Amino acid sequence: MTRTALEIRDLPSPNHGPRRPGAAIDMLVLHYTGMRTAGAALDRLRDPAAKVSAHYLVDEAGAVFRLVPEERRAWHAGRAFWAGETDVNGRSIGIELANPGHRRGYRPFPEAQMAALEALCRDILSRRAVPAGRVLGHSDVAPGRKPDPGELFDWRRLARAGIGTWPEIEPPPAGFEAGPVSAMRRGLARLGYAVAPGGDDMDAEATAALLAFQRRWLPANLTGAWDPPTAFRLAQVAAASA
Repeated sequence: MTRTALEIRDLPSPNHGPRRPGAAIDMLVLHYTGMRTAGAALDRLRDPAAKVSAHYLVDEAGAVFRLVPEERRAWHAGRAFWAGETDVNGRSIGIELANPGHRRGYRPFPEAQMAALEALCRDILSRRAVPAGRVLGHSDVAPGRKPDPGELFDWRRLARAGIGTWPEIEPPPAGFEAGPVSAMRRGLARLGYAVAPGGDDMDAEATAALLAFQRRWLPANLTGAWDPPTAFRLAQVAAASA
């Protein structure tokens, strides 16, 4: 596959602040805009009254816009958590992908957009020490609150380009059982999801984290159920992330 040359247009947003002194930039968080057009999203991300932003936006034609310098803290993740970190904005670079989202006609991300995203991520990762397991979706860091970039996003493609990780999906072996909910909670918590590892109940927190896991790692089984395919996939992802 021919690599896309990276061209970035600057459209500064006023919506940013300082990062914490000494905080490492070690997360990459991908979003969709959830708005009808890229133009509408750019307007909102640069509106002081909106108080939201991202470092970059990639439109569906593959144009890349820089809104906030990477050295600054963009306001993209909101209330979020990953692996003990609650200030996700302070440690991450946020990339918005123009897409109407689940409420406005969610659709696959086109080739030009994905190729430009690959080029942008490779550029960022050439300068930032972001572990593969910390290339995340908004739904990973805000389960129950945000579904983006969603089940149509091609995480496998990114991983094949050296961005993040993606163990190939395999069916569980014959006789494989999901096991207790407590095992699910421990497994999701070890990966980084916002779920307390103790207990054996499917409360709202655990259900949201499980659905976020499926949306990211097993999109064809987006059931919210702790079943053998999900349990086996969790074991796969845990092994790949170890």
